[in-house]
Amino acid sequence: MTFSQTLACAPARPDLAAPPIGTLSPPVPHAALAEVLHRYRVGRLLTAEPVAEGLLNRGYRVTTEAGSYFLKCYVDAATANRPAITAHHRAMAALHALGLPVAPPLACAERSGTVAAFGGRLFALFPWIDGRHRHGTDHTLPQCAALGALLGRVHGALDDVCAPLSQPSGYRSADPLDSARLAADLRRRAREHHPYGELDALVERRLTERLNLLAEYAHRRPAPQAAPPTGWTHGDFHGLNLLHKDGRISAVLDWDKLGPQPRAEEAVRAATLLFNDRTSGVLDLVRVRHYSQAYRATGAATAEHLAAAVHRVWWERLNDFWMLQWRYQRADHRADPLYPASAGQLAWWCQEYEQVLDAFAN
Repeated sequence: MTFSQTLACAPARPDLAAPPIGTLSPPVPHAALAEVLHRYRVGRLLTAEPVAEGLLNRGYRVTTEAGSYFLKCYVDAATANRPAITAHHRAMAALHALGLPVAPPLACAERSGTVAAFGGRLFALFPWIDGRHRHGTDHTLPQCAALGALLGRVHGALDDVCAPLSQPSGYRSADPLDSARLAADLRRRAREHHPYGELDALVERRLTERLNLLAEYAHRRPAPQAAPPTGWTHGDFHGLNLLHKDGRISAVLDWDKLGPQPRAEEAVRAATLLFNDRTSGVLDLVRVRHYSQAYRATGAATAEHLAAAVHRVWWERLNDFWMLQWRYQRADHRADPLYPASAGQLAWWCQEYEQVLDAFAN
């Protein structure tokens, strides 16, 4: 692996600020897809259908004379880096060899690598995995536990396949004064947005609420040394990156954000995305408890680690405005549908902080 083995004092998560994103480039023409697939010698391209899920990069379900595949086009500047992609692919192959539900990419025909370059873009070809996405609240309690156990196994296996890590001296957390200034600016932009609609009115109300919460909880900013241990993580573990078939997880997808971070924080962050009501954002704490207990049982984290992670992820969300930065600073509306539930979850979390902490750590 060629990942960095040391971490400086850094923000709570690499993508706490809005990711570098613009509008996606146009879809790849059919002829270009055929040329890329020729590099893998999987036969003539018959059909290509864009895969709708996901905010970054592009994906296509392609059918060739040899079968069905997933062709990934790396178009986001944050992920379209050949050395990083190659390292991620090696990790995926190693996890697959350990028996985890990870589908490694196919090798190009002319060379031993897995990344194909064409027209200034990078591509990778994966087997097509049957399955469907499921929201966490559709899971039975044993299935919630299975999700937690799987993430714990993934974290443990990453220790075996990635380079050893040195623990950082600490992680800076967001400054509430900076966050308040940003919130006030975004509220002004929402008020002046044209055309002014229901979402803008909601944003105004929620940002007024957020400014009050930032003032109320400023004294609870996490100290740099308060983070749980750092380890290798998937980086984006949530429902759209999990495929289910016959009641089991058939694949963990999208390893673009594989990297080091406080490990228990990924477990908490994933639960807030998996087990939330998609309208209100409220967490199903019964399911969270089963998930968390199974995660801890793998040895990936202790109750104390998860308690620290809960506080830091809560603080992160209190100071996080990336969805609104996309909308108002970059005129990118792809994250707009996510905002109402996200804002609702934070307000609820502030009211039910102790109950959330108990579900994760007891």
